Amino acid sequence: MDKKELHALLRKLPSVELVLGSDKIKEETARCGAELVRFIVRGVIDGARTEIVATGRKVEGEDIVKKCVETIACMTRPHLKEVVNATGIVIHTNLGRAPLGPKVLADIAGVVTGYSNLEYDLDAMQRGHRADHVVPLLTFLTKAEDAVVVNNNAAGIMLALAVLAKGREVIISRGELVEIGGSFRIPEILAASGAVMVEVGTTNKTRLSDFEKAITPNTALIMKAHRSNFDMIGFTEEAPVHELAELAHRHGLPFLYDIGSGLIRRPRGLPLEGEPDVASAVADGADLVAFSGDKLLGGPQAGIVAGRRELIARLKEAPMMRALRVDKLTLAVLSSVARSYFDDRSLTRDLPLFAMLEQPEERLQEKAAALLKALQAENVTAKMVASVGRCGGGTLPSLELPSRAVQILSGKNTQKERSLFAERLFAALHRCERPIVAVLRQGDIFFDVLTLDAADIPYVAAETARILREEP
Repeated sequence: MDKKELHALLRKLPSVELVLGSDKIKEETARCGAELVRFIVRGVIDGARTEIVATGRKVEGEDIVKKCVETIACMTRPHLKEVVNATGIVIHTNLGRAPLGPKVLADIAGVVTGYSNLEYDLDAMQRGHRADHVVPLLTFLTKAEDAVVVNNNAAGIMLALAVLAKGREVIISRGELVEIGGSFRIPEILAASGAVMVEVGTTNKTRLSDFEKAITPNTALIMKAHRSNFDMIGFTEEAPVHELAELAHRHGLPFLYDIGSGLIRRPRGLPLEGEPDVASAVADGADLVAFSGDKLLGGPQAGIVAGRRELIARLKEAPMMRALRVDKLTLAVLSSVARSYFDDRSLTRDLPLFAMLEQPEERLQEKAAALLKALQAENVTAKMVASVGRCGGGTLPSLELPSRAVQILSGKNTQKERSLFAERLFAALHRCERPIVAVLRQGDIFFDVLTLDAADIPYVAAETARILREEP
């Protein structure tokens, strides 16, 4: 296309004022206000101009008005919304990790809607400290001397390294230089903190002697990172926590353990035997233990560093702490979740994470049967199948949770047709008012009931039937 033709297409684009004068846009202006609508109209017209230059295709005025209405609707409705999790992944990173449940919501309602004593000591009637609302609970649960809360576990590690090891050496096993969520890697966090990483051992074997040989006058601390999102099996060896702690203390060094997944203690009867826990790490001599709040702790996104009082005091006094501190909502949720740890009954009663992990196979069978019956009542062809759930969230990668799922049957003859059916239904479920995230596996679609609340079964069945009627 030559420049003359291109200019002709660009001149045919409607002006901002012309689009604002259309009946549909006037309705949106009355509903949402002139400033927002004008902003969106300008953006859509600019986008159309860019599209014409790139493709040479004509853009009609009606298409611009339609795009403006769609963009306004997208901008004015909530983007963060409740989702039905039918994936069988309990701590689903993309779906907000650990669900909090109604008990937590009830506990924090007043803090959310009104004022709170966030930094006010009601007994002393003077300014207080926000950490006082959760630190006593965390020290009780972990048996550590003190603790500090920041906005995620990577921040906790960064804070500890920047304060204790900036410009000095940190010894860590080569087999623990892991990549965590969002492509962040332990070596990058070490470098960003200003610490100098010293790798020891090999990928599969690191002995205590490897750490001891690497200690120099410039060593600031010894660090261990839990490989929470993958397992290493076979010809492997790693130094135990208590031996690393003893080695560090013998040389006058602190020992930092990045436990990551955040299991404070092992509740009885749950499949968590192979996962390290914070209380045991503290008992084994770790000076600082860093862990997440929204994984196996079952709470909000937060990073917690628990350990020796004098080391935690240094973290609290660091200027970086001001940038990393958490808000009242995180503290309120974390406090509510921590109080559920007083006994195992309240833990599984109040925190959905542990309630899901505790489900017996009979309960899963009942939920799957109820979903199958509800679907059949809506004339949807389906069948119950065995399934395997996962803990998820970068935790317990080898743990398989026996589950049940309901597979939607298409009645198609070929694998290609079945796959297309499953993909269309999977996508349509995402467009529900309350989106439903199912499982696509080998060209079929399933609802795994491990993570499906029984109260959502009628909704899932009704929406599936509606989609199949409307989008055959």
